[in-house]
Amino acid sequence: AYLICLAAYATAQMDLALFGYAIPAIREEFGLSLTGVMGIVSTAFVIGGLLIVLLGLLTDRWGRKAMFEFSLVGSSILIALHSIVPNPATLTALRGASIGVGGLSYPVTGAIITEEFPARYRGLFMGLLQIGYPLGWATASLWAAWLLSQYGWRQLFLVGLVSLPIVWVVHRYIREPKRFVERKARGDKPRLRELFAPGIRQRAVLLFVAQFLFVWAYAASIFLFPSFLREARGLEAFDFSLLIGAGNAIGILGYILAALVGEFVITRRTTVVIWTLCGAALFQVLVWVADGFNQMLWIYGLMSMFFYGSAAVKFAYLAEVFPTRLRATAMASCGSLAVTLGSAAGPLMVSLAVERWGWDLGYSVLVGAPLVLAGLLYTLLT
Repeated sequence: AYLICLAAYATAQMDLALFGYAIPAIREEFGLSLTGVMGIVSTAFVIGGLLIVLLGLLTDRWGRKAMFEFSLVGSSILIALHSIVPNPATLTALRGASIGVGGLSYPVTGAIITEEFPARYRGLFMGLLQIGYPLGWATASLWAAWLLSQYGWRQLFLVGLVSLPIVWVVHRYIREPKRFVERKARGDKPRLRELFAPGIRQRAVLLFVAQFLFVWAYAASIFLFPSFLREARGLEAFDFSLLIGAGNAIGILGYILAALVGEFVITRRTTVVIWTLCGAALFQVLVWVADGFNQMLWIYGLMSMFFYGSAAVKFAYLAEVFPTRLRATAMASCGSLAVTLGSAAGPLMVSLAVERWGWDLGYSVLVGAPLVLAGLLYTLLT
């Protein structure tokens, strides 16, 4: 279950990551400003976030396996259709649909791992599942380094079709988790309003706000980084794709270390705080101090280990603190919806700051401040 979920999660992240690498070329073809293309990103994430909540609720009602297969098929096709969009409006609509359907991999895989693994290993493997993030971005960088420079951004999105064979693997080898089957047999039907019940409400709200701020910073950092490297540091598509891909590959170590430390050394909450604040400090070093390809690569890799690697612990914490009947709904609402809304707001607001203040100041302030605040908010969780 873990290996199949990891492969599916990584390819889903790869599909979603392709857009980040294509942003400079999309801007050029459609004549968009930085804020113009971030407007597409923001609108699409709002659409996708609302869709994920609905799909997460359906996952708790209809089953993990069927919705897992739907997510893989739908995401692959929607990503491939990016290659034939005629205008920014169509691109926005397709992008929103692909974020919603592809983003369903977050609550689905989380629910499967949580419900299949025994308690003593559940948190560890939930954390290790998050290496799908850097694996997806690193894999996308390999495609981008080749296809962007040789064929252009439209052909890059055809890579989405490589995820389709995983659907057969899921259909053949993934079962409906026993805990879910037992819950469904009792006739329990999840309701979104249950997230606001006493004993759950405070935790749900805190997790939502903290996740929103973290992903504001995460999305702004990763979606704008190709443009930052091109416009502020003068790197070409092959070079910035290589740097980001290799940096995310280095960052995988941080995900593994965070999962191990959060499970066996200190609490998950403390691990999240330490990793997030260290990541915030390294991001400032990347923007203000790093110079030259090699130096930027290693600092970006270290930053990825802590900044992005903190997700390994957040994911496990989020999945475990809600009951089975609400798990996918809660992960979709407090996790995926917060992720998509943060992804909608962060890149757009940072792009406005960059156009007004310049890359270094705008990038560092509007990524750094929300990230620090997110780390501090986790201290309020129990």
